[in-house]
Amino acid sequence: MGTIPLISSDLAGPLGAIHLPRLWSKVLLSARGQLEDGYDECGQGFDQMVLDGLGIDRDSAVGYIKSNLPTYAQFEAWVVQQRGGSIPQGEIDASNAAIRGYDHDDDTRGSILSAAGVADDGSILDAVNLNNLDDWTEMHAAVTG
Repeated sequence: MGTIPLISSDLAGPLGAIHLPRLWSKVLLSARGQLEDGYDECGQGFDQMVLDGLGIDRDSAVGYIKSNLPTYAQFEAWVVQQRGGSIPQGEIDASNAAIRGYDHDDDTRGSILSAAGVADDGSILDAVNLNNLDDWTEMHAAVTG
């Protein structure tokens, strides 16, 4: 059994870029063979969105984490270094807004809510909160068997 990443996509480190800590944790877990099955180490959703939003090459980021096993602070410093020492706040804000503003499709939302035992009454639409529920549901199932 691997580790279910419980860092929310809405969490930011000192740089202020949300989802970046989650991406780092998933790749780091994967590098050590500890990421729970079914979780992408660096998927096409929020992982790609934050990398694109910050102007960071996907293969370079994954390679850096896998080769160096950095702390989060070291990874964030590497990200900033890739951009010449700074990332404009407007780019970070735009990346955060894109992630916070993303909604899952109806089928994905329904599936996550059903598995979590939550009524699909239209009150939870955003992918960040739906993904949190999905992680918590998976963690509960893993712990309680």
